[in-house]
Order: sequence, then C-alpha cells, then structure tokens
Amino acid sequence: MQPSLNLCFFWHMHQPDYRDSDGVMSMPWVFLHAIKDYYEMPWLLSQYKGLKATFNITPPLIEQLNLYTEPLKNDYFLSLWEKDPSKLESDEREWLIKTCKSTQYETMIRPIEYLSLLYHRENLSDAELIDFEMLFMLAWCGNYLRRENSVVKTLFQKGKAFTQTDKAHLLQVLCDFVATILPFYAQLQEEGVISLSTTPYNHPILPLLLDMENAKRANAHTTLPDNPMSLREDAIEQVERSIALYKKTFGTAPTGFWPAEGAVDEESVAIYKSRGITWIATDEAILFRSLGEDTRANLYKPYVYNDVTIGFRDHGLSDLIGFTYRFKSGYDASEHFMHAVEHLRHTQKNATVFVILDGENAWEFFENNAYDFFTALYGKFMQTSWCNTVTMDEVSRLSGQGKLDRLAPGSWIHGNFDTWSGHNEKNRAWEMIYQTRRDVENHKGEIPDEVKEKVRFHFLASECSDWFWWYGDDHVTEFGLEFDKLFREHLITIYRLMHMQPPSDLFMPIISQKSTVSFLLKPHAHISPVIDGKHGTFFEWIGCGIVDETKLYSTMDRVRGPIDMIYYGHDDQHIFLALEGDLASLKMSHMKLEVIVEETGEHFNFNFSMDTPYEKDGIRFAMDERIELSISKTHFKEYSSVHLRLEILKGTEIIQTMPGYGALFIDMDETYVHNWFV
Repeated sequence: MQPSLNLCFFWHMHQPDYRDSDGVMSMPWVFLHAIKDYYEMPWLLSQYKGLKATFNITPPLIEQLNLYTEPLKNDYFLSLWEKDPSKLESDEREWLIKTCKSTQYETMIRPIEYLSLLYHRENLSDAELIDFEMLFMLAWCGNYLRRENSVVKTLFQKGKAFTQTDKAHLLQVLCDFVATILPFYAQLQEEGVISLSTTPYNHPILPLLLDMENAKRANAHTTLPDNPMSLREDAIEQVERSIALYKKTFGTAPTGFWPAEGAVDEESVAIYKSRGITWIATDEAILFRSLGEDTRANLYKPYVYNDVTIGFRDHGLSDLIGFTYRFKSGYDASEHFMHAVEHLRHTQKNATVFVILDGENAWEFFENNAYDFFTALYGKFMQTSWCNTVTMDEVSRLSGQGKLDRLAPGSWIHGNFDTWSGHNEKNRAWEMIYQTRRDVENHKGEIPDEVKEKVRFHFLASECSDWFWWYGDDHVTEFGLEFDKLFREHLITIYRLMHMQPPSDLFMPIISQKSTVSFLLKPHAHISPVIDGKHGTFFEWIGCGIVDETKLYSTMDRVRGPIDMIYYGHDDQHIFLALEGDLASLKMSHMKLEVIVEETGEHFNFNFSMDTPYEKDGIRFAMDERIELSISKTHFKEYSSVHLRLEILKGTEIIQTMPGYGALFIDMDETYVHNWFV
C-alpha cells in the first residue's frame, strides 16, 4: 500500500542564554537536559530504521553545550554541586538545594526511594547532601545513559553512601557525554535520518524587533510600550549570526529556520529568503488568519509564501503529546495518537501533518522520560504502511503546495504576540532596551572595536524571548527573579562598558513576586456539600482544596480548556469535586467527564455525560451553574489515598486534562485535627 499521509515531527531544542556578565551560566538546565533529552530524542528515533524527523537547535543551546569542556568554570550550579558540602556558604547551600528540589517530583524524584526520602527532609547532613546531589544528577540521566553507560549503571546500583570521588567521576563522564551530542546530530543529518534547522541567534521575537506595531496588528487590543523604535538592524544580525554559527557547528549552511516561538511576519520571511533559507514553520493560527477563514481543511499541506515553504503545526495533535499523554500509559497514548492521525488519513487527501513542539521540557512530566510512549509510537509507525514520516527538507520538495498571497503576523501562542508584549512588565522591559539603545547612540566618545562587539552581544542577548515570557501574569517559575536579573544585567553591562552610569531603575526588579504554589491550595477541613450543581452557600465548600487551572502555565503553553477552577475534598463517606469555568461550551451531546483513579499501577474510571444527571451506587453527578460530583469511598477498596485525574471529552477527542500539574492527591485518612480551633 502506498503511503497516503505524511507526518512531519518537528522537535524544538532550546534553552535561554544563562550566561551572566562574566560568561558563567547561572542556571543548570542546559546540562540537565543534555544528559536527559538532547541525545536521547534523536537516539530513540534512530533505533527505528526508516523513521525520520526534524530537529531545531538554537544558537544559545549550541554555544552553552560547548562550554562543558570546562564545567566548573562555566556553570555556577555545577561549581557548587562539585564542592564538598562542608565548604559551601549557607546561601550557596540553600540555592543548591532549591535547584535540586525544583525537579518534577512524581516522575523523577518519587521513583528513586532514597532520593524521595531525602527530598522531604528539611535539614540534610553533609553526607546526606552528597547523596542527595548524586541521586538528583542520576535522576536527570536519561534512558540512554541508564542503559548504555557503565558508570551511570554502577552508581545507580550503589544507591547511597556516595563520596566526593563519585561526584567527580560522574561529572567527568557526563561532560564527556555532552561533547558527543552535536556530532551525533550532524551524523544523523548526513545519513538522512533528520533535518536540522536553527533559530535567530538569541531567540528573539523577530517581528517585534522589526516593528513593534506588529503586536497591535496581531491583537488590536494590546498596549504598546512607550516610544518604541525599530531594531531592524538587530533583527538582521540575529539571523546572520545564527547562520554563521550553524555553518561553524555543522559544516554547511542551514536550509530551514524555526522562527523563535513560531513568530512570523512578511518582512522576517523576506530576511530569511534573502539569506538562503528555503523553509520555516509556525502555527495553524497564522495560516487561518492569513487565509481569512478558519477551516481545518486547508491545514494539512505545506504552503509557499514569497518562495519560502511553510509548515503549519496542528495545534491539537501537538498539544496531545505536550500536555495530555503524560497522564496515559505509553501504549494508550500511542493508540490514541494513531487513531487521531488515521482519522486525518480518511478525511484529508494526500495530507501532510505537522506535529511541532518542545523537544525537551514535556518529557519530565511523563513516566520514564516518555520512553514507553516513544517506543510504542515508533513501533506502531514501523507496522503502518499508510503513514510516512518525513523531514522538513523533504516537505519543502513536495509537489502540490498551497500558495499564500499574504502572511499574517503572529506566533504559535494564540496567533499573537501577547506573551512577549502588552503587559506592563513586558512593556517595561522593552522600554529599558529602547532607552539603553538611545543612550548608546547619543554617546559622544570613541568606542574601541572590542567594546563595540561586547555591547552588540549584550544588546542581542537582551532581546531573547525568554525574558519576556516570564514577565506578566501568564507564566510562573520559582526562578523568575533570576531570569529578571539576567535580563537587566545585560543592559547594566552595556552602560558600564560605555563608562556611563546605569539608570537606577535597571537595579530594580521588573517582575512581581510570584510562586508556582499560587495555583494550589490544599484542603484544611472536612467538607460535606450538597451535590446539586448550584453554587449554594459559602459554607458548603469552606475548607476545600482549590486548583486554579488558569495559573498552570509555566515552561510551556497550550490552548486553555473550558475548566478554570477545581474544588475538592472529602468527609468520612465521600470524595467531593466541583468544576467551574465556561460550562456553556460543555452543554451539548457527546460531551463527557471522565474521572480516572490511579493507584499502585492500577486504574479505573468513572464516566458522566454532561447533559445527564447521575445518582447510583453512592455516586452523584450534577451540572447546572457548575459541575459537582461525589463518590462514595467504598469504591476505593483498601486505599488510604487516591490520585485522580479528570478529562473532558467530546466523543474521543480530549478537550482538557486536569489538573494541569499532574494528579489530584486526596489523603482519605486525613482528619485535619491540626487545624481545629475553638
């Protein structure tokens, strides 16, 4: 059978430039994802002969990977990690432990029993801290290292009582491994297994550098920074520096670009074209706005604008992998994905489907770093004759491409630029860049070429999209202040290089104090509400736990589902749940709520039709002003606690999976006696 559907997987590999004014990486995420993801993703693909994909590697990632020839000099975290704990200052020790504890608990910490035990201790002895540091690093080692590296396997078997010598040995082995990553990509590209692309040098939102008015063209209601200026020369330099680094790294010029955050406009495409780029990729929202109509029938083929081929990502399929499949077994997730793709095969003639997403951050939310999912999925592709995996280089040569007369400005998030502009914090950052640029341009003295080059470097670095990502209310990280400081340091350094006094406001944080814990309030009392779908009295749900889904957008973004708030709790007989949000969109046939109970490897489901009340076997479901549900504890047998996840489904399509952070934990033996008062 001839393949009737082309599937283009496109994995974006990126980290911000964590280097401070001294060139030292202030956070360890390049190294940690290097030992977990950057080699493993192409390695997994290469195990299945005939499968292909496209990988985008950004310049900040390339440059920082190359710094691990001298890890203790270039990575602040590793310089602390390598020290004997007795030699750490108190603030160094505190920051080191904070960083180690930022690892995903359920999927990376909990599976290693002794690491989980140490994680929950408030104070660690020096010997315990060495064990904690070693197990943290081993937890970040991916499946390739755990299976193929003898040192990693031996240290896993040792399990505890590690020494400083063990730390030094492991660090050397891992740095040697990091050095093999970029050559491995080059090898696979030469073999035709993958296409490689890159991104403008410092991962900027190129259309906003070219013209800040693009933010208003994409969203008429957005607010622009005060007194904006075009940074067109910077935009061109970002592209040219990226091409030069790619040539130096891989020995040839790039054919394709992933514009940072899928951000495009017509002028940026012209810049790519004039420098030999033949293809780019972005989001489906840009296609629909460019065509002036919202019809998915037009999505499943490549398009050409200004002689550049463009692949438009299927947002739904991409988000299934990035956000939904973490809650399914590898087998179930692969089955669901293949079912969705096969539906397109039957409804779209000669379809080319673009699945484009982050190639690193999602996997730490999966069990086993998504190994089970990818091996199941790739295995199914090997057995499927109607689906052909293709690279973007191959897509650019396909016949039957559509033509675009115009290209709407926008990005992969909601088709606009609001993630990087519009909010007062984001706009303030842009205003600081503009003011610094004007001050430099007004400088009257002679500037040596060496200083000019350093000033250029810091200007380009300040334009990185990642700084703007963390400003505002839409994303949250425990390291927000660190990101804010890195951004402002680039501008402060420019003034000091020019022997000018930096403005005082550059020393004041832009970012508001925010914490990821703000999305979750744990229960602190028993509740026994009436289940009728009504808001009822205030006292019915007082003491319940609350999950604010609107705040659950951290390292990634997605199409937000209809449910905004989850309320939960229990009494002696029942577990209670309530959901609030856009219920109008759920009041139709074929809409369901599925409650999945997961414990010790087992799972079972409760299913409810949105348009039908339910009361049977100790279960009550009602939907009116809100969704309310109670389930008798008799359904949970001998369990003293349960982990719940919730899915909103339309037929077989998953509209939303909750909670966005993982599973909802309910301790059914909790009495809350410590909260009693008189």
